[in-house]
Amino acid sequence: MHISDLLAIDDLGLTLLAGDASREFHTVHITDLPEPGRYLVGGELVLSGLMWWHAPEDSARFVSALVESGVAALGAGQAWLGHIPADLVAACEDAGLPLIEVPTEVSFRTLAELVVPRLSGDMRDALGRHRRLVAAIAEGADLRELFELTAAELGVTGAVLSASGEVIVGAAEDPVRLAKAYLTAPRLPAHVGNHTIFAVGRGHRAAGWALACDGDLIGQADLGYELAACVGLERSRMEEGRRVERRLSEQLIVAALAESDVAELNARLRTCGIDAAEPYAVVNATAPRPGATRGPDPATLGGQVVEELLGREVVAAAGADGAVAVVPLRERTTAEVAERLRAGAEVLSALPDTRLCVGLSGALTGAAAIKGGVEEAGHARRLAEARAGGVVTSDEIYTHALLLATVPGDVRRSFAARLLSPLLDYDRRHQSELVRTLGIFLDCAGSWNACAEQLHVHVNTVRYRIRRIEELTGRNLSTMADRVDFFLALRDTGPPRQALP
Repeated sequence: MHISDLLAIDDLGLTLLAGDASREFHTVHITDLPEPGRYLVGGELVLSGLMWWHAPEDSARFVSALVESGVAALGAGQAWLGHIPADLVAACEDAGLPLIEVPTEVSFRTLAELVVPRLSGDMRDALGRHRRLVAAIAEGADLRELFELTAAELGVTGAVLSASGEVIVGAAEDPVRLAKAYLTAPRLPAHVGNHTIFAVGRGHRAAGWALACDGDLIGQADLGYELAACVGLERSRMEEGRRVERRLSEQLIVAALAESDVAELNARLRTCGIDAAEPYAVVNATAPRPGATRGPDPATLGGQVVEELLGREVVAAAGADGAVAVVPLRERTTAEVAERLRAGAEVLSALPDTRLCVGLSGALTGAAAIKGGVEEAGHARRLAEARAGGVVTSDEIYTHALLLATVPGDVRRSFAARLLSPLLDYDRRHQSELVRTLGIFLDCAGSWNACAEQLHVHVNTVRYRIRRIEELTGRNLSTMADRVDFFLALRDTGPPRQALP
C-alpha cells in the first residue's frame, strides 16, 4: 500500500509533513521505544506517540534507527506533546523518511484497523509470487532465472549491475553511466534518464548492486522494491557460500605467514581451488572512508570491492593490514588483472567519500610463495594509499616511490621545504625560474645542452642558474648524493615546471 493511498482516506485526516507520498509500506508497527531497530524488519509504517522525545537530539537518533532498519514511513501522533517537533520534521527530511502527522482524535488502533484489510489484497498477490519464487529456488533456479521470473510477473524490465558497471543479469545500455548514477545519487530510488535505479540490499554502495529498471517507476516504487528484494535474496544465498571460502582463504594466509610446512600449504591452496602448479597473484586492498564513523571498516569494504571487481569466484579475507585475496591467473595475466582493477576503481572514484587502494603482486606459483606475495602486495597497497588511492602493481614498488611511501608525510614535507625554500623564495622575489631549471636539469641527467634546449635558453644561462642554485642551497650538483636529494624533494612537493607568466 502506498502512503498516498493512506493519505486519501478521508476519515483519518492525515497530513504528510516530509518525504515522498509514493513510498510503499507492507505492515504497521506501533512503538514508543527510543531504539526500536531490533523489532523492525523493513517496509513498515511505524506509528509512534513520541513518548521517547525529550530533547531535539532525540529525533535524529530515532529517525536514524528507523532508516537503518529500512522503515517505509513514520506516523507521529500529537497526543503526548500536543504538536510534532520541528526537529523531527527536519530529521525526516534530511533522511528522506516520509513523516505523517496523525491527528489527536485518531487512535493508532483505528488507523491500523482501517489499513490492514487494504494491505491483505496486496499481501495475497505477494504471497502468490513468493510461493512461485520458493518453488523456483527449490528447483535450483539461478539468479538469471529468478530475475526473469520475478520481472515478468511484475511487468518490469531492466538489469542488475555491480557498482563498477558490470551487468550481472538482464540488459542495459551504458551500464557504466548507470553505475555512476547509482554511486552518486543522494537517495535511492532515483530516476536517471530512461531508468529508475534501486539499491539491492543495504550494504555500502561501493560493493553493492544496483537494479536499473526501464522507465520511470518512482510512482510505482513497490515494483522495484520487490524485484530488488528478489535479487537481494539470491545474493544473500550466494554470500553464505562465500563465508566458508573466506575462512579457508584466511587460514591459508595465516599458515603462509607462519611459514608452515610446504605440503600443508599446498593442500590448503588446493582447498581454495588453486592447484600447486597453477600461477596466481596476491591482491591486498582497503577502501578508506575519511571521516566515516559507521559502516564497514576499510579492510572489509576493500575486500568486498575486490570480490566484485575480479568475479565472484575470488574471495578476500579481511585482516588488520587490509583484505588479502589469492587470485588464480589461469587464462589471464597480472597486467590484465591490474587493468580490470583500474577500470573498476575509475568508476568507483565517482563516490565522493570512498577511495579504493589496491596492491597487486607479480605472478606466483606454489604455496611457499604466498608469504612473499602478501608482503609485496601489502607494500604496493601502502604506496597506493600514499597516492590517495588507485592500483599499484609490484613493478612500481621497487623504486624511490616505495621508500618515500614509508616515510611519514610531515617528514617528507619538512625535508623538501628545507632544501627547496631558498630557491622558491628567490623565484618569488626575482620572478626567476631556478626551481623549474633544477627539475629539467635533473630530468636531463645533468646535460647542460639538453636542459638549455628544453628551456629555450643559451647553455650559459643554464650554467649561471645552476651555480646560483648551488650558492643558495650550499649543495653541489656535480655529486650524485646532492642530485638524489634534489630529485626526491622535487618529486615529493611537485613544484610547477612550466614557465612563469
